[in-house]
Order: sequence, then C-alpha cells, then structure tokens
Amino acid sequence: MHALNVGVIVVYLVVVAWIGLRLSGRQRSAGEYFVGAGRMPWWTVCFSVVATETSVLTVISIPGGAYTDQGFGNVELAFGYIIGRTVVAIALIPLYKRGGFVSAYEYLRQRFGPYLQGVAAVTFVLTRLLAEGVRLFASAIPIELLLGEFGISLGYDVIIVALTLLTVVYTYLGGIKAVIWTDALQMGLYLLGALIAICVLTGHVGVAGWSDALRHGKFRLFDTDFGLAHILTSNFALPTAIIGGALFTMASHGSDQLIVQRILATRSIRDSQRAMIASGVFVAVQFAAFSLVGALLWAYNGGRSPAALGLSSADGLYPDFIVHGLPVVISGLLVAGILGAAMGSLSAALNSMANSTVADIVRGWSRRAVSDAAMLRLGRFTTLVWAVLMALFAMGFSTTTGNVYLTALAIAGYTYGALLGAFLLGRLVRRANQFDAIVAFAATVIVMAFVVRVVQIEVTVAGTVTEKGIAAQWLVPIGVAVTLVVGGVSSRFHPAPEPAPPPESVRAVA
Repeated sequence: MHALNVGVIVVYLVVVAWIGLRLSGRQRSAGEYFVGAGRMPWWTVCFSVVATETSVLTVISIPGGAYTDQGFGNVELAFGYIIGRTVVAIALIPLYKRGGFVSAYEYLRQRFGPYLQGVAAVTFVLTRLLAEGVRLFASAIPIELLLGEFGISLGYDVIIVALTLLTVVYTYLGGIKAVIWTDALQMGLYLLGALIAICVLTGHVGVAGWSDALRHGKFRLFDTDFGLAHILTSNFALPTAIIGGALFTMASHGSDQLIVQRILATRSIRDSQRAMIASGVFVAVQFAAFSLVGALLWAYNGGRSPAALGLSSADGLYPDFIVHGLPVVISGLLVAGILGAAMGSLSAALNSMANSTVADIVRGWSRRAVSDAAMLRLGRFTTLVWAVLMALFAMGFSTTTGNVYLTALAIAGYTYGALLGAFLLGRLVRRANQFDAIVAFAATVIVMAFVVRVVQIEVTVAGTVTEKGIAAQWLVPIGVAVTLVVGGVSSRFHPAPEPAPPPESVRAVA
C-alpha cells in the first residue's frame, strides 16, 4: 500500500516537471523568460494566478475552518476578491499592458523616477523572500506528517530542500511559461482532489449528513455581526470581507509583481482582464469546494472535536481523511496535489523575484543599456540565488505553525498598503513627485509596523474579554490612506510640476 502511494507521488512530481519544460519550449529572450513574450492563453494565466495564491495552508486550513466555526466564510471573502480584481482589471491592467512593461514597478519609474522603482522592487523581493520562506516552511509541516503515514520519514529540512530542487529545475529552464503551465496542472489536481473527497464523503454521510451540517451552521455564508470591534478584528465580518477584501486584493493583485507578472504574459489587454476577473471567480469556486469538504467531514466525524479525534488542530482533519479515508493510489494522488500546491506558490515566487531583480533593480539602476541576452542570463542566475536564500530562510524557522502563519500575514501588512498607495498617489495626486512618493512610502511602512505589532483592540468572545490585532484586510486601506495623506501634504511644499509637452506628432498637427 505504501509503495503504491509513494510511486504515485514520485511519478506525479517527475511528470509535472517534464510537462512544464515540454510546454514551455526553449527560452531565447528575457521577454520569453519573464512574460512568455506576451503569448500565453488567458485561461492558463487565470489558473496560474489561482495556484500562485494557493498554498498548502489554504488547502488544509479552509476545510478545518469550515469544520469548526467559519462555515463558508472564505467564500464570503472571495466576493470581495472578485470586486477588487475587477477594479484592477479596469484601472491598472491597461496601464501595464499599453506601457509594454515586464514589471509592475516600471510604471513607478515612468511616473516618478528610478529611485522609487528601486525602493518598490527591493521592498517586493525582501517581502516575498520572507513571506514565501515562511510559507515554504509551513508547507513542510503537513507534508512531513502525510509522508510519515506512508512510511517515509523525512525531516523538515529535507522536504524543504527537495521541494526547492524539484521546483527550481523547471523554473530555471522554462521561465514563466513552465511556471504557468505547471501551475495550471497543479491547480487542476488539488481541485480534483477536493471533488473526489466530496463524492466519497457524500457516499458515507448521504443526504442526512448534508442536512445535519446545514442545521448546525456549517454552510453559513455571511457573518452579520456588525459590532465595530468585531468588524475591525474579524476576517469574516461582512464589511471586512467585502470592502476590506476588495482593497486587499487590489494591493495583492494590482501592485504585487508576483501576480502582475502572470497577467502581463497574456496576448492582449482583454485577455489580461479576463484572466484577472476569472481568477476571482475560480478562487470562490475553490473556497466553496474546500469549505464543503470541511462541512462534510464534520458530518462524517459526527461533529467530534479535532482533539477527540486525536488531532492537534483542525488543520489535520483533511490530511487525516486523505490518508485514512480514501483508497490507495487516490490518497497518494491527493498528497501529490498538496505537494503541487507548495511547488506552485514557490515557482511563482522565484520567477517573479528574478524578474523584479533584473528588470527593476539591475536594469533600472544600470547606467548602460543591458542587453537582452544578459538579462536572460541574469534572470536564470538570480532564480538560483533566490531559491537558495528562500530554502535557507525556511530551514531557519521554528516548528510552530500558528506563529509562521501570523508572521506571513504581518509581513504583507507592512508593505501592501505602501505599494498600492504609491500607484494610487501617482494616479490621483498629479503634483506629487519622486521625493513625495518616497517619503510617503517610508512613512507608511513605519506606521504599518506600529499598527501590526502594537495596536490591539478589546473584543468580547463568549463573555471573555480578549485583545486582537486589526484584521489583515484593513491593513491595506490604512496603509493606502497614510501614503496618500503624507504624499499629498508633501506635494504642497513645492511648485506643481510643469505639464509634459505634447508629442512631436501632436505639435506638428497643431
């Protein structure tokens, strides 16, 4: 039994890497390596975006949350994501595509100058190194447990190194094309795994199980507690999910190179917009599928707590069912899907970090023109460098999953508001210059560090008063507000810039 499951996992990993390289072809230019020469089908880009933002923690924690007290709250979050991505598709994507950019931060150079582009790029790569290092370590925890059930005893460090090596092979050679195609395949596999689990669980619990889960609130979609403290601290309060979620996804999908790079790989503005908006729809479908797995697991286990089932947390419910509740080979395939989720987010991070390093930092700060061949070589080299650094960072973490998850959220909270705020400052405050933008960017990061680490709000839960931090979705609008206020005020202390002269063709006509 163990041998069959292990065989399925090994075959899957080899086949995914081979398919990614086969479909990507040979990379002859930096444009092909970083944005697929702008020729990728929109639907593969859509699936890649979804896979990029889906980590192992997403796959296992959403069923666990639905099992306990979240219900379908993650689907509620996805509604806000769809709104935010629609705004990005309309307001920002045409700006990037018409500019012929390979990086989102090239707009900041065009609008403000090279220094802000460099600040934004350095912020992005450092933030991504920290956040993805956290996610890589956190991914190793359930994978280690799952492989242990199959008789494979591997430490976290070994799993981290193995995942990194497997991922860097096709990322290094195939560039963004390999990343997008393998992401699409991996998303299909872990979503198929959720559908298989739903069918098997339905066979066990029947209509009565669905009815019991519904009656006990496991299908609850909207959190309608409108208390101010609850809204500010809960990720699932209705205003937080819809308004905060929309603003959060505007930052993560409109100003984060991790996502923007994939969107720039499409053939046209319309295809980019389709991929962006459809990714929100597919995230909602994905969240609904994993939430349904959690609701049916509750019925399957008779509503017993994770502790009563011998599990340390709700995150172990879905992996435990995969190993013990599914037939051999099928369970191996679903474990491979969880590995695929880890590899998908890792490959996306490596390629986007290499892209931003070369396009925004090396080329942006170079006094001489950098040839396309040199950019391609540098792109591959920096892919290896970031892979090594990320693996080392992940191996340096402690073994507490709760802490690393909160750390990942905090890292995003420091910078997302500043990044989105810089773009909006350029669009909304015409008199703002590069100095204003850099001052606003730095001030926002400082303020957000204080908000994330210090600010606590008292909340009453089951009659007990406790302190909670501000919900992650509100960190972006707070950061954006600080950036716009500081940048706007700073811009009033110097004369408005002279309007740009019209192009030669316009003057000639005049």
